[in-house]
Amino acid sequence: MAAPPASARSEILSRIRSSLGRTNATGEPAGLPPARIRIPDVPLETRIGKFTAALQKLSGKVYRASSREDARAYVENLLHGRSAVTSNAPFLAECGVHSIAGVRPGGADREALREMCASLDAGITSADYALADTGSLVMISSHEEARLVSLLPPLHIALVPLERMLTGLDELYTLIPVPSDRSSSMVLITGPSRTADIEQILIRGVHGPGEIHVVLV
Repeated sequence: MAAPPASARSEILSRIRSSLGRTNATGEPAGLPPARIRIPDVPLETRIGKFTAALQKLSGKVYRASSREDARAYVENLLHGRSAVTSNAPFLAECGVHSIAGVRPGGADREALREMCASLDAGITSADYALADTGSLVMISSHEEARLVSLLPPLHIALVPLERMLTGLDELYTLIPVPSDRSSSMVLITGPSRTADIEQILIRGVHGPGEIHVVLV
């Protein structure tokens, strides 16, 4: 249906204003006020504590690694012989994750990656950021971080450098004000996948990994 002419539109809006008692309203409405973004000054250790508490409350696991070698050892012990596929994040290579038995790199072939994510036990990624106030991981889809690795395998392991720990969404949007300029998809992962759609019974792992481990390095 075509929009009414400008004169008709003005008349319609004028009648609506009159019926609402807004007879003095003229012209276009005022623009939106500026966004109120506030970034609290929170020490790193406090951020780590808040992130850990928030994620553990949602049945996620957090491990504070003392070094990259310690992070690799934790992942190896956690897998305990299970198979895994990794994203292409350079930080995983820096931690030596690819040298763990049973771990396969995701590579660039999308169909091969899809097959591995659907058949292997775990997906190992890094994360672009972590949000302390909600215990969330920020995953921006890219060649380095394909969405399948964090969303399809039943176990998700994320290795995150401590310098990527943000206070929350306000700080995130100061760094990435328009996420669509950077990627077609930005996902916030907060704990294991869960749903209560089935007879109001909470079930984990229906729409994604039922288990998540975050290794803070």
